[in-house]
Amino acid sequence: ESGLAVAAAMRLGAVLSALRPALPLLLGLSLGCSLSLLRASWSHGAAEERCLAPGPLAPPARGAPPETAEERPGPGHEDFRPRIVPYYRDPNKPYKKVLRTRYIQTELGFHERLFVAVLTSKATLNTLAVAVNKTVAHHFPRLLYFTGLRSAKVPHGMVLVAHGDERPIWLMYETMNYIHQHFGSDYDWFYIMQDDTYAQAEQVKALVTHLSINQDVYLGRAEEFIGGDEQARYCHGGFGYLLSRSLLLKLHPHLDSCRNEILSVRPDEWLGRCIIDFLGITCVSQLQGQHYHTYELAKNTEPEKEEGEEFQAALAVHPVPDMALMYRLHKQFSRIQLDRVYQEIQDLQMQIRNLTALTPAGEAGVTWPVGINSPFLPKSRFEVISWDYFTEQHLFSCPDGSPKCELSGASKADVSEIIESAVEQLNRRYQPLLRFSKRQLLNGYRRFDPTRGMEYTLDLLLEAATQKGHSHVLAKRVSLVRPLSKVEIIPMPYVTEATRVQLVLPLTVQDLDFVANFLDVFAMNTLDTHDNALLTLLFIYRPYDAQRVGQVDVFAGVKAMVGELEKRYAEVKIPWISVKTEVPSQVKLMDIVSKKHPVDTLFFLASVWTEINMEFLNRCRMNTISNWQVFFPVHFQEFNPALVYRGEQTASSNTDFLRDGHFDRHSFAEACFYNSDYMTARTKLAADILDRDEVLESMEVFDVFLHYSGLHLFRAVEPGLVQKYTLRSCNPRFSEELYHRCVLSNLEGLASRSHLAMALFEQEQANST
Repeated sequence: ESGLAVAAAMRLGAVLSALRPALPLLLGLSLGCSLSLLRASWSHGAAEERCLAPGPLAPPARGAPPETAEERPGPGHEDFRPRIVPYYRDPNKPYKKVLRTRYIQTELGFHERLFVAVLTSKATLNTLAVAVNKTVAHHFPRLLYFTGLRSAKVPHGMVLVAHGDERPIWLMYETMNYIHQHFGSDYDWFYIMQDDTYAQAEQVKALVTHLSINQDVYLGRAEEFIGGDEQARYCHGGFGYLLSRSLLLKLHPHLDSCRNEILSVRPDEWLGRCIIDFLGITCVSQLQGQHYHTYELAKNTEPEKEEGEEFQAALAVHPVPDMALMYRLHKQFSRIQLDRVYQEIQDLQMQIRNLTALTPAGEAGVTWPVGINSPFLPKSRFEVISWDYFTEQHLFSCPDGSPKCELSGASKADVSEIIESAVEQLNRRYQPLLRFSKRQLLNGYRRFDPTRGMEYTLDLLLEAATQKGHSHVLAKRVSLVRPLSKVEIIPMPYVTEATRVQLVLPLTVQDLDFVANFLDVFAMNTLDTHDNALLTLLFIYRPYDAQRVGQVDVFAGVKAMVGELEKRYAEVKIPWISVKTEVPSQVKLMDIVSKKHPVDTLFFLASVWTEINMEFLNRCRMNTISNWQVFFPVHFQEFNPALVYRGEQTASSNTDFLRDGHFDRHSFAEACFYNSDYMTARTKLAADILDRDEVLESMEVFDVFLHYSGLHLFRAVEPGLVQKYTLRSCNPRFSEELYHRCVLSNLEGLASRSHLAMALFEQEQANST
C-alpha cells in the first residue's frame, strides 16, 4: 500500500509539474467565466424586476436623465438595425452558381454620388453651355446636356442629348424620362440646372454628402406658384434644384399623367406641380440642417465687387446672360474658395503647433512645412533619394543619361515658377522693411520625395532694397516644397480578359537560332492552356536571299517547325507573311500586318527573345484600351551569364531580379495596341510626312503613337516578360537615335556595375601574374 501511495504521489507530482506553466491561464479563464456568469445573472434579475413591477413607473433617480421616446428604437429606425439573413436553398431546385462581379462596389449595390443635367437650347448651346462646360464640368463625375434641337456642330468635350422638340414642358418631360431610364439605378442624387446658371460645383458636392439618401428630397430655391395662395412651393429652375433617387423612382410612373393633366408655361412650375399633386412633396430651401443658398444677379453687376455674405455663400447664381460674366463669376468664386482654403490651412497649422507642444517630442517634433509629411528617412544607402542639380539654363541629370542638357519644356517652367515663388515669399515676409529682387540663380537642387512631394533648395543672388532707397546684394539659401495634392481616381473604360490577342513576330536571318525556343514556349504557355491567342510570323528576306528563295530558303527550317505545330494542334493555324527589305522598319512591317487584320484586332508586337506566358497576355489585354490607351511594356533582360557567374553554377529558374538582370528601358520592341488606334495614328503620320518613306526608317511604333495620337501611352516594367541574354545586331542603316538605343541596350545588358568591376579586377589580376 505504501508503494502504491508513493507511485500515486509521483504520478500526481509529474502531472502538476506538467500543468504548472498552464495554471495561471486556467485560473484566469475559470475566474473570468465565473464573473461573467455572475454579472449575467444580476443583469437578468434587474430586467425581470423592472418588467414585472406593477403600477406606474417609478420616477428616475436624482441626477439620472429621463428616458425619451427618441432614444428607444421605433419603426423609423428599422433600416439601421442589423439583421441576420439566414441562408436557405430549396432542395427541389437545381443549384445555380452565384455570379460574382469584378468590383465589390457593384456586388454590394453602391451608387455613384451625383449626376448633373444641364438644360440648354440650340441658340445657347455654343455660348452659355460651353461656358458651363468650361467652368464646372471637370468638377462633376457625370454631366449631360439636354436640348430640344441640336446645332450643326456640337462643341468638343460635351455629351449632348437632343429630344427633337423645343417646347419647354416637353423638354423637361423627356429629360426626366431619360434620366430615369439611363441613370436612375446608378446615382443617388440628380442635380438639374439651366445653362444660364452658375453653380459652385464643390459646394453642391459638399451639400449632397451631408444629406441622407433614404429620404424623398426636393431641394432648391422655394417659390410660390403664380396666382396661388397655397402653402406648396416649387423649386425655381434658374437656381437649380436637387432630386433624390427615391423621389425620382416614385415620380416616374406619374410623368405621363402630369404631361396630360397639368398645364403650365414654365417647366420648373410644371415639375413642381407634378411632384406636389402625385407625391405630396413640396420644395424646401433647407433640409437636415443644410441650406440651399442662392443669389439673384442684378443687371450690370460687377462680380469682382461683390463681397457680401449672401454672395459668398451662394451655391447657385442666376441669371447669367453671357459667357464673359460666367467666366468672371467663376474667377471670383475661385478666389473666394482659395482664400477660405488658405485660412483653413493656417488654422490647422496653428492647431498642429499647439498640440505638438504637448507631445513628448515638444516643439522639436514640428516638421516643416507644418502639416506636411516629414522627409523620407532611408534605411540603407540603396534607399537614398538623390538630388538633381540645375541652373536657369541647364539640367545636370538628363533623361537620356547625358551629363548636361538644356533646360526646356515643363522643367524650365517648373524652375521659373519656384524662383518667382521664392522671391514672392521673401518679400511677403520682410516687407515693408526690405524689398528683394532676383539677380541670379547660383545653384539649384531638387528631388522627388514620394512621401511628401517635390523638394527644392535654391541659392539665390538677391538685391535687397530698404525703405530709404539703400540697396545691397546678398546670397540667400531657401527651401521649398511642392506637396502632393489630392489623389484622384482617373475613370478608365472597362475591359475584360477575354479579348483575343494577335501576336506578331518579325524574324530576320540573325534570329533563326532563337525561333525554336520561342515556338516551344508559345506552344506550352498558350496552345496547351487554350489561351485565346494567335500567332503571325513575318519573314524578313534580304534582297539577296529573296532572289535565291527558289533554291535555298533561309526560313525553311522555321516553316517546318510551324508545320509540326499545326499537325500537333489541329485547330491552330499559324500564317506567315514574307517581306523583302534591306531596312526592316517597324512601322513599314506593321503597315503590312495592319492591312491583313480587322480593325478591332488587339496586336502584341513581340520579339523572338520574348518568352510568352498567360500572365503577361492578361496584362496586355487589361492595359490596352481601344481609343484610350496603348501599352508598351519594359521587359526584363537577363545579364550575360559569362560575366555574372564566371564559371559558377547559373541561377535557378526563379530569376533574382536584383542580381541576374535589369529592366531594359531602351527597348521598344514589344507593344500592345488595337489596329484601329494604329490606323488612326498612321493616317495622321501619312499626312505629315507626305510619302517620304525615308522618314519611316527613323521611327518605331512607339514614336507613331507618341506624336500622332491623342491616346494614353502606358509604359511600365513588366516582370512577366523575361528575355534571355543575347547580343543583338544593331542595323547601322537605321536612324542615329534608333541605333543609339540599340547600342545602349546591348551595353547595359552585359552585367551590373559590380559584376563588371569584379570581371575587370579578375582580368587585371590574371594579367599581373
